[in-house]
Amino acid sequence: MSLFDSVLSAVSGQVEQHGGIANVLSGLLANNGEMGGLNGLVDKFNQAGMGDVVKSWIGTGANQPISGAQISQVLGGGMLDQAANKLGMEPAQLSDQLSAMLPGLIDKLTPQGHLPEGGVGNSGDLMGMLGGLLSGHTA
Repeated sequence: MSLFDSVLSAVSGQVEQHGGIANVLSGLLANNGEMGGLNGLVDKFNQAGMGDVVKSWIGTGANQPISGAQISQVLGGGMLDQAANKLGMEPAQLSDQLSAMLPGLIDKLTPQGHLPEGGVGNSGDLMGMLGGLLSGHTA
C-alpha cells in the first residue's frame, strides 16, 4: 500500500463528508501552498507554542488532540475567515473540522516519524490524492 493510499484510507470518511475542505488541506500541506508546505505548517505550530502537539502527529506515538480554537490560534483568523467564506461556513466550523482531520492526516503523511525530505508534494499532487478520495477511492 502506498503512502497516499494510506492517507486516503485514514481520512476517507471525514473528507468525503466535507469535500470542499480538500482545497484547504492542500493549501496547508502542499509545498506550493499558503503555509509553505508541511514544514511551514510545523513552523506555524511552533510559533504558536504548540510544537509538541504537531510533533506528536509526526512521531510514532499517540497523536495529541487539538481544538478548533487552537487551530485558529495557529493559522490565524484571516486565513480561516477567507477559507471558510469560500466554503460557505463559519470559521469556527472550519477550524473544528481541521482539528478533527489534521492529526490523522499529518500522522499518515509522516509514517517514519519525521517530516519527508522535500515535503509532501505540490497542490496538484495533493489534490489528485484527495480527489481520488472524494470520488470514492479507498485503499
